[in-house]
Amino acid sequence: MKQDLAETLTRWRRHLHANPDVTKDEGPTAAFVSERLRELGVTEIETGIGGHGVVATIRRGGGNRSVGLRADMDALPIEEASTDLPYRSTKPGVMHACGHDGHTTALLGAAALLLQDESWSGTVRLVFQPAEEGGGGARAMIEDGLFHRFPMDRIFGWHNWPGLPVGTIAVHDGPVMAAGRRFQIIIEGHAGHAALPHLTHDPILAAGHAITACQSIVARNLDPLDSAVVSLTTIQGGEAWNQIASKVVIRGSMRFLHASTGQLIVDGLNRIARGLSETFKVNATAEVLSGVDPTTNHPAERDLAADAAAAVAPLRRDLPAAMTGEDFSEFLKQVPGAFVWIGNGPTDGGRELHNPNYDFDDRVLPTASGFLAETAKRALAGA
Repeated sequence: MKQDLAETLTRWRRHLHANPDVTKDEGPTAAFVSERLRELGVTEIETGIGGHGVVATIRRGGGNRSVGLRADMDALPIEEASTDLPYRSTKPGVMHACGHDGHTTALLGAAALLLQDESWSGTVRLVFQPAEEGGGGARAMIEDGLFHRFPMDRIFGWHNWPGLPVGTIAVHDGPVMAAGRRFQIIIEGHAGHAALPHLTHDPILAAGHAITACQSIVARNLDPLDSAVVSLTTIQGGEAWNQIASKVVIRGSMRFLHASTGQLIVDGLNRIARGLSETFKVNATAEVLSGVDPTTNHPAERDLAADAAAAVAPLRRDLPAAMTGEDFSEFLKQVPGAFVWIGNGPTDGGRELHNPNYDFDDRVLPTASGFLAETAKRALAGA
């Protein structure tokens, strides 16, 4: 990548960092993306796909193949910790703590590289996705006709990865990232005076046992060679110091890499709810809410991505999957594709994902843009 393009991309990325848009409110970011695409010379731009999604199309030659490249655009409701960063977030309580500013900018960079390169033939779809952070953005774009309105044979994406050296690309043979589901256990009892517990059915007592029992699902039911997480994150119940409550709600998150493991967790939650009801004379129910599925690469696209990665950067094939989730998995259920990690450098000073000290490393941009462009060209060539 030429130095002037790298400097332009850095400037654009820092603008996005300073002006973050939280999930489902990405209108200004979408407008910025559209303006930059027009500056680059892209003429086919559609906006408002699945919310604030943007899909741009670049065509060259007579090739009949098509490929999609995806980036996510939304920021997080987190207050940025850095006070001396020149491009610090200007919006209180909102920051790009996951690097989507870098993802968006790298896809703009890939567009620039493809426009400058006359060696390829076919159709490239640039998919700028809103609402990745739990907002169902991928599903919304699909329901809005993404793959019908903008046909593509394959789709590729990436995520920056703190702890991996800057610019190193990791390609996984198995799952890349986990499925994520939110759940809640609702325990309804019979309220009463704290001094007369025998006249009540105490949901807080039941909740205490539920907390311990939920931790046994993974510890005592899951094959130790498999991976899953069950985390209880909030508990709400009670109104007065001298009253036994009528209701407690426990909420949490589950993560797993395989569908059978997810079903094991769901079965465990339902079993615990039934046990609480019988043991403590309460009405306990477990509810599992929809979420993302595991992000698992298709074999042919995985290998294509690995070859493209090796052509532009150091390649790793030995990293384990992460228990974080990615709704790129929704796209992979529609068309073949692959998702890779690109190193964002050390995590010193709290530069982990979703940390208020996080910042995307601009040195990643040439590698990420180059990888996306190279992947697109190989896909269009029928690799």
